[in-house]
Amino acid sequence: MTRKVVGYFAGTDSTLLTAIVCDDVDTIPISNGFDNHGMNVRIINNENRVDLLIGYVHKIFAPADSVPAGGVTYQDIFHVCRTFEIPLLLEVHTDLHEKARALFDEIPDRVNFVDPGDMLAKTREVLYGD
Repeated sequence: MTRKVVGYFAGTDSTLLTAIVCDDVDTIPISNGFDNHGMNVRIINNENRVDLLIGYVHKIFAPADSVPAGGVTYQDIFHVCRTFEIPLLLEVHTDLHEKARALFDEIPDRVNFVDPGDMLAKTREVLYGD
């Protein structure tokens, strides 16, 4: 069986990452284009795709006028999710889900806002359908 691969943005909870590694899942750091934390999200393709992306809202959201020309926008990340059918779990407390959703336009079905207490269960569900 091929091992699953989770791409994670900088700052992702280390306890979560350790738990999924112990589940025999590989992890790879993903850069949002600003922090240079691993592989730039824009270069994900069919050859190096991941099974799931995880991170925090602030790692993918920046006001449009603050992104330099050629910089990665959340629309770029959503495009990767749509094109390569990669789910994205964004960790945010339940009471902030509505406000977090309001930050974005045209959120793909593959993007889910998940309470921190539910991240491990949701990660396993996405990866294994449990």
